[in-house]
Amino acid sequence: MLREIISLVRDIYRTQGPVPLHAPSLGNRERALVNDALDSTFVSSVGPYVDRFEALVAQYTGSERAVATVNGTAALHVALRMAGVQQGDLVMTQPLTFVATCNAIRYCGADPVFIDVALDTLGMCPDALRAWLEAEAAVGDDGVCRHRATGRAIRACLPMHTFGHPADIDGLSQVCAAWGLALIEDAAESLGSLYKGRHTGTFGLLGTLSFNGNKIVTTGGGGMLLASAGLGDRARHLTTTAKAPHAFEYVHDEVGYNYRLPNINAALGCAQMENIDRFISAKRALAGRYASFFENSDYQFVSEPAGCRSNYWLNAVVCKDLGHRDALLRGTNEAKVMTRPIWRLMPHLPMYADALRGALDRSLWLEQRVVNLPSSVPPG
Repeated sequence: MLREIISLVRDIYRTQGPVPLHAPSLGNRERALVNDALDSTFVSSVGPYVDRFEALVAQYTGSERAVATVNGTAALHVALRMAGVQQGDLVMTQPLTFVATCNAIRYCGADPVFIDVALDTLGMCPDALRAWLEAEAAVGDDGVCRHRATGRAIRACLPMHTFGHPADIDGLSQVCAAWGLALIEDAAESLGSLYKGRHTGTFGLLGTLSFNGNKIVTTGGGGMLLASAGLGDRARHLTTTAKAPHAFEYVHDEVGYNYRLPNINAALGCAQMENIDRFISAKRALAGRYASFFENSDYQFVSEPAGCRSNYWLNAVVCKDLGHRDALLRGTNEAKVMTRPIWRLMPHLPMYADALRGALDRSLWLEQRVVNLPSSVPPG
């Protein structure tokens, strides 16, 4: 079936040349707005396109505030800090994620605790989260959840909406509320994805997005915090080096971060947001074509969870076993059709090898079987 898969991808993208995993869709509008930003000389973190981009994303997602950052990792870092994560704390997260999720936790001086994912969402499993907390944690008289064996505070829960497929937010929210954990959504991959009709990233205390070059909407590099009005104002202050308003003095009232998105990048994002509905429609049609092709085959296509609308950022199939996976990866990449395995589990990386964890059977199973397929917006 390998030849048929390669032929399908080449037919979709109308090329006999190399096919990337996910390339941006750029046109004349993007060039016009970027050139306008260049002509204005406002190319750094102050300029009208930054405000406009934030407003467009806030309106699209339904968030009260959207605060643009240099990348999604920066957004995660600030979100965790705003949630009160401190040196020595623990943060619940999933092992099946991009490394930035865990790196942001470490930026705060905290450590991740890995909780298994659910097979239907590829996101953190609420039942696995609850089971680990019941076995390993307790809430003290001060209302703080702590790891019983070490006494370390567990401040937050950081699930990810994997490949744009919404995690079980209702289940995760219930567990977090019961244990006093701040829920922060890593929605880096899920711009345009809906959970029960509501945009991902807007359920928890804070949510974050990414606009990296391989995302459905790109600013080249960039991220966004989704927050309430009050937290949005706080995020804007922290990401602007904690600079207090003043006509001419440099007044900084706490340790802040130089994390604001430059105006030139935001101009690109504004142009991209004009096409977000077209991008989503095209990517969902692409997913439908893949799903039909792999029906009744040796590969299981990864479909959106029930009750959700996924942006299908990266399409994926589940192979029979590791050998089956590797044969698909070798054959497609040798033919210059880019496919990729799912991320190596975070506990398999040296810096997170000693992290606390629950049973990770489903994550381990997926690690050996999942392959991402070319998922750019098709031509035309």
